[in-house]
Amino acid sequence: MKRNFIVMVCAMLMLLSANASAKTLVVYYSYTNNCREIVTTLTSQIEADVLEIQPAEKGLKYEANNYALGTQLLNAIKAAPNDASSYPAIDPVTTSLSDYGTVIIVTPLWWSQMAAPMQTYLFNYGGQMAGKNVGLIVSSASSGISSVVADCKRLVPDGNYFSENLWINHSSHSNRASLIQNWLTTVNYNTVTGISKIQTAQNTPIRIYDLNGRLLNQKPSKGIYIVNGKKRIAE
Repeated sequence: MKRNFIVMVCAMLMLLSANASAKTLVVYYSYTNNCREIVTTLTSQIEADVLEIQPAEKGLKYEANNYALGTQLLNAIKAAPNDASSYPAIDPVTTSLSDYGTVIIVTPLWWSQMAAPMQTYLFNYGGQMAGKNVGLIVSSASSGISSVVADCKRLVPDGNYFSENLWINHSSHSNRASLIQNWLTTVNYNTVTGISKIQTAQNTPIRIYDLNGRLLNQKPSKGIYIVNGKKRIAE
């Protein structure tokens, strides 16, 4: 009897571990709303939980005074990339990476580098992504993304990266649904992650609800909410 119980517990633990390894987390930061739209489109095609990274200091205009603040933040990181104090503060994050086998990072490009708040998140948690499947989607106006890829691999050095990254620039943003679907197919998302089939891209209207079922005009700054039937967390 005791041995049967132990076998059953071990089987349950193995099942839980397998389920965790098949889960995807989409982590994103969005300043101009482009990355948020990319994430909404992505999660209409795959099953994934979503974590939004938010700066601790609100209302900053990174582009003001000829991009002075944004440039200052990036220069501080570049000068001392191994110093935690070089990175701007972000809101606390409680989502556990141990629950996921795949992490897809969606980030804007700031002046040829990864946006500073996303760099902060990856500096703090990139080590926990070792051995996990890692995908990277970058939004930019027109600049290439090679430096953002380099930032990501510096901050997440031991991730199992997808075979290709996805770049969505200003001119291709309106075609993001087909670009994302083609990318998921190209990187063999189903095979690599062991997750169920990719859904066909479609133009689904965005509807945001609170947990009481009330339709919201915009996503809340904090807490749990529902977007097109999928639970999201704003931390």
